[in-house]
Amino acid sequence: MKYVIGVDLGTSAVKILLVDQTGSVVQEVSKPYPLIQEKTGYSEQAPQDWVDQTVAGLSDLVQSFTGNIEDIQGISFSGQMHGLVLLDEKQEPLRNAILWNDTRTTEQCSQIYDSVGEEQLLEITKNPALEGFTLPKILWVKQYEPELYQKAASFVLPKDYLRLKLTGALHMEYSDAAGTLMLDIAKKEWSKEICERLEVDIALCPPLVASHELVGTVTSEIASITGLSSETKVFAGGADNACGAIGSGILEEGKSLCSIGTSGVVLSYEENNDKDFAGKVHYFNHGEESAYYTMGVTLSAGHSLTWFKEVFAKNESFEELVADVSTVAPGSDGLLFTPYLVGERTPHADATIRASFIGMDSSHERKHLVRSVLEGITFSLNESIEIFRESGKTIDSIISIGGGAKNEDWLQMQADIFDAEVIKLTSEQGPGMGAAMLAAYGSGWFDSLQDCAKEFLKEAKTYKPNPEHVKIYQELFKVYKQVYQQTESLNKQLVAFRK
Repeated sequence: MKYVIGVDLGTSAVKILLVDQTGSVVQEVSKPYPLIQEKTGYSEQAPQDWVDQTVAGLSDLVQSFTGNIEDIQGISFSGQMHGLVLLDEKQEPLRNAILWNDTRTTEQCSQIYDSVGEEQLLEITKNPALEGFTLPKILWVKQYEPELYQKAASFVLPKDYLRLKLTGALHMEYSDAAGTLMLDIAKKEWSKEICERLEVDIALCPPLVASHELVGTVTSEIASITGLSSETKVFAGGADNACGAIGSGILEEGKSLCSIGTSGVVLSYEENNDKDFAGKVHYFNHGEESAYYTMGVTLSAGHSLTWFKEVFAKNESFEELVADVSTVAPGSDGLLFTPYLVGERTPHADATIRASFIGMDSSHERKHLVRSVLEGITFSLNESIEIFRESGKTIDSIISIGGGAKNEDWLQMQADIFDAEVIKLTSEQGPGMGAAMLAAYGSGWFDSLQDCAKEFLKEAKTYKPNPEHVKIYQELFKVYKQVYQQTESLNKQLVAFRK
């Protein structure tokens, strides 16, 4: 039996999967690392933590592996998007990485529009200027840390830095490059126009490669530390959402995905780049060659549930926290939650909006609050589905992965709120599985990613919408959408009081 490894470099931990030729996950290792939040709106990590924990995870995996180490043929990666890792001439980080959920760059987003123009930016990148993207972070460093910026020789994104340290080779692949706001999406090349207008040296941009492309082998040093063979091939990998799409079989027109992790996304496959969503949703290069995907984002999806647990149920498991939600009626007895803990992305590109519980009274118990958190996360994701449907896309079947696929009540909630069939896979590893599939395809196991998906991915259960619940949620969704409008100005006034 042959094997590949999928490395998913997330926001809170790195997850490593050992997958065999049938698509079975033989081993799974997870290693956490901390988030650095020095100020409101700041979110950083130390790149060395990613490397140390991945190497430790690979070492644990190899130590438990009973087969021939030469049979582990390839490694590929999935990674959190947009994070800025600024490198010096020796390819070492000049500062902590500024992450996707960092919102300090509102001023720089305005600078991008002033210099490039909103229409031209959408024409080139297919995306609006948002705080989460990489280019605003580069401009922030340039403006506020100029001495450090002068030392910069290149930049990469999180998983590209990890791959650099495992192989010694510097690259970025298209699906992650699409989230920098510097890639010409259609031409699949760095945009000279954007770089020139913003006075960013295009030489900072690394060479571009395809997601399944062979970029090297693990170094002898990494092989020695982990126990891997120095002949183990390393493939470029993809952005977490692109890999989530691959790992869920979103590889043809008409397929859609709901992924709930720290953030949440609704993602739909696109055969080409000619649709115009006017920047309402993201438009990125897929991990599959010559394909694209559109995507709406909820910044605090699983993060909202984690926040609630840490504040109100610190010593309980997630299973214990959500155990009673089925005893609460749809709509949580008139309680609504908006998951804007760190601002919002789709459809409200707003870094200052914050979360709300609306309609709370003395009859509500903790279980009502928990259900309203789950419903609020799902309502937010439904706003992206609404945009897709209004553009003419048919969405009647959705594959659900991540934390939202681990609880049956939440899966049924998704079916009822989305008014669509929701499918759970036998393996909902998503991004990690997608990374493993890229390694399998790159290693020549299959002629296409579609062939790989047919072998690796199986449906476990389908959740059908309950017509009565659908009607209730359609009415509540109308109320939910008003909460943003009603609280937007209040939150702007509260900014001055935040630490």
